[in-house]
Amino acid sequence: MRDNHQRAPPELKRVVDWLRNKSGIKLKQGALGGKRVDYFKGKSAIKALRSPAYAKLKGVPALDQTSDEQAQQLLHSMIPHTFFLRIQRGPTISSGVKAVQIVPQQLFAPEEYYVWLVDPNPVRQLVLALGMVAVVLAGVMFPLWPIKMRIGVWYLSVAVLGLVAAFFGLAIVRLVVWLVTKVAARPGIWIFPNLFADVGFVDSFIPLWGWDVPPPKKKKSSSSKKSSDATGSGAGDGSSSSLRNRSGKKSSKKSLGLEDELQIEEATEGPDPTPHSGARIEEILEGEDDDDDE
Repeated sequence: MRDNHQRAPPELKRVVDWLRNKSGIKLKQGALGGKRVDYFKGKSAIKALRSPAYAKLKGVPALDQTSDEQAQQLLHSMIPHTFFLRIQRGPTISSGVKAVQIVPQQLFAPEEYYVWLVDPNPVRQLVLALGMVAVVLAGVMFPLWPIKMRIGVWYLSVAVLGLVAAFFGLAIVRLVVWLVTKVAARPGIWIFPNLFADVGFVDSFIPLWGWDVPPPKKKKSSSSKKSSDATGSGAGDGSSSSLRNRSGKKSSKKSLGLEDELQIEEATEGPDPTPHSGARIEEILEGEDDDDDE
C-alpha cells in the first residue's frame, strides 16, 4: 500500500494531503478489521474540490468549478493509488461507529462511502502526543514542583471554582427573581436574559434585565384565512341546505301519507261513494281515453 502511495504523481499527493488535513470534509468513525478508521461520503469530497479554497492551491490539477465531472474523474484516478477505497457500511457497533468493509468493485460515485487509508498529518499527531505526555508527567510530578508554583496552581484552582460557584449562584438568584416577579409583576423579569443564549461572553451580560416576553406567534396569511372561511361557509351552506332538503322531503312524505290515510278512511267509512266523486273519476278516465285516441 505504501508503494502505491509513493508511485502517485506529486500533484495527486498534494490533493490528498489537502483533502485529508485541510479541506474540512465531514468525517465519520468506522471500524475496519477491529481498527478505528475515518470515512467520508463521495459528494463531500467533490464539494471540497469545487470550493474556492482548492482553487487557490498551487501545484494541483486545475478543475472547472461549475461542474462535478472533472472533480469526480480526479477522485476516481486516486483509487488505484489506494489513498482511499470504496466501502460498504454494516451494523452499528457503538455510538456513532459502524462496521465497514472494503468492496471488490472500486469506483468513485457521489453517493458512495470511502475509507481513508492515509493517516492524518504525522507532525500534528506527534505534537498532540507529546503534549498529552507532558500534561500527564506534570500532573504526576506535582509534589516535586517548586512551592511558588504549587501555591499559584492552588490559587488558580480556587479562582476557577469560585467562578463556577458564582455562575450557579447567579442562575439561582435570577430564577428566584423571576418567580417573585412572575407573581407580583407579570409577565416576570429575567436578570441577564441572555445568560444562557448562544452569544459571546460579554453579550451574555447585556442587558442587565428584561421582561419575560414570549416570542411572537407566526400569523397565517390573510389569503389562507379567507380561503378557509370561504370553504367553511360553503360547507356550512351545503350542509344546511341538505338538511333542509332532507327535512322538507321527510315532512312532505309524512304529509302525503297522512292525506292518503284520511282519504282511504273517508272512502271506507261511507256506504256509497258520493256522486260528485264518482263523476269526477269518470271524467278523469274519459279524459285519459281522449288523450290516447289523439
